[in-house]
Amino acid sequence: MGFARITTDQQGASFQVLGVRVDAVQIPGVISALEKWIQQGRSGAYVAFTSMHGLAESLRDAQLRHMLNAADLVAPDGTPLVWLGRHHGYALKQRCYGPDFMEDFCRATGARYKHFFYGAAPGVAARLGGILQQRYGIRVAGSYSPPFRQLTEEEDAQVERTVRLAGPDVLWVGLSTPKQERWMFEHRRRLGVPVMLGVGAAFDFHAGTLRQAPRWIRNHGLEWLFRFALEPRRLWRRYVIHCPRFVWNASLELLGICSFD
Repeated sequence: MGFARITTDQQGASFQVLGVRVDAVQIPGVISALEKWIQQGRSGAYVAFTSMHGLAESLRDAQLRHMLNAADLVAPDGTPLVWLGRHHGYALKQRCYGPDFMEDFCRATGARYKHFFYGAAPGVAARLGGILQQRYGIRVAGSYSPPFRQLTEEEDAQVERTVRLAGPDVLWVGLSTPKQERWMFEHRRRLGVPVMLGVGAAFDFHAGTLRQAPRWIRNHGLEWLFRFALEPRRLWRRYVIHCPRFVWNASLELLGICSFD
């Protein structure tokens, strides 16, 4: 979805969903906020692009709920959160979708900033940086694809040194929820980066290693069904257990039966 076609948001507004603050933002407003933070010389700001899955996980993980609420922005990445935002009185046109945001930010800012890509399978982060550089003229400061295990203290320290030496303005994190939120929260004061963004599958979508749902499916809130059909073994727990739990608890909250503050 092109940058020019996305409407602006009500700055500073938010609503609560299952004990998590969700900011009533749209893509242009988040782009403006990021540019302002970079120009102000901020360090350690982070943005969580959150959907039903993230909020469902936060119900059983108080630490994740804390990390989401500590984020500088919690963007409504999923269509159900747009619906809930409208219920709370905010004129959200569409979701603030991580993969769309990545593309729109790079298109809007071009070579203005340096980017670092952290996450995904070996080679994907580097491939993504090259694609976005060729497509939008961004400056790539570096990339790193971590192993599918917890890093040792020495490995983590090396990653920190690598990022600091690269000196990016924007650090994109593609580890999936809740790993990326935890990584941004734990590293926010250790990297000297103005802003970090947890965009999950955006790495694979834009690198061409994972098929993305057609736009009409995404626009009608059915991307979850498309992804479930492609990766049932990996995603069944998310869509069969966690998302129905979100719907049930969000309904109880809307009806005033339960509070999750």
